[in-house]
Amino acid sequence: MYVKNRMTKNPVCIDVNSKISEVVDIMNDRELHRIPVVSGKKLVGLVTESMISKQGATKATSLSIYELNYLLSKTSVDAIMIRDVITIHEDRFLEDAALVMFKHDIGCLPVVNDANEVVGILTSNDVLSAFLDILGYRESGSRVCVEVKDELGTIGDVSDIFKRNNCNITHLGVYSQHNGYSDLIIRINTFQTDALEKDLNASGYRVLSITKNPN
Repeated sequence: MYVKNRMTKNPVCIDVNSKISEVVDIMNDRELHRIPVVSGKKLVGLVTESMISKQGATKATSLSIYELNYLLSKTSVDAIMIRDVITIHEDRFLEDAALVMFKHDIGCLPVVNDANEVVGILTSNDVLSAFLDILGYRESGSRVCVEVKDELGTIGDVSDIFKRNNCNITHLGVYSQHNGYSDLIIRINTFQTDALEKDLNASGYRVLSITKNPN
């Protein structure tokens, strides 16, 4: 799965010469918390809600509300924006973006193309949504969690058991316990799991849980 498959395409951007008051209006109207700053089509910065709040708080002690609003209407966004923006290319894997977000403790990444033009924006919510889709959480069916040994051919063997019980595997996740065992998180599109559970147990696999998701 690539970043371009999960990002918000054609995000709202602002010109580097825009005034802070304009940015505030856009954020309020569109319910945005962060906006990429561009010069032409090139990414040059990022402005966030918290930056604007800090700017207002810094001036608030010495200025009246009218003076503060006037100042924000005259100050360009380039005075407060982040210039060294962490980005991700649209053709990178989604897990690459997740790692960048995790390492830098940030909630969004502007997505760029080869010309460093903004083509999208990826947020932590986009990554979480993809995680739910990978595991099929929002789809109707059953979630079967099976403990298996980390051995060659194990997933194939388990898959054969599902097949002979007419259970179609729609999603599969593997969580390593780092002790020679892993949990297989398997989503199937049926609620009939009694025979499957008996077969798995009889074949030497430990069924940790089975939950039904009607959705």
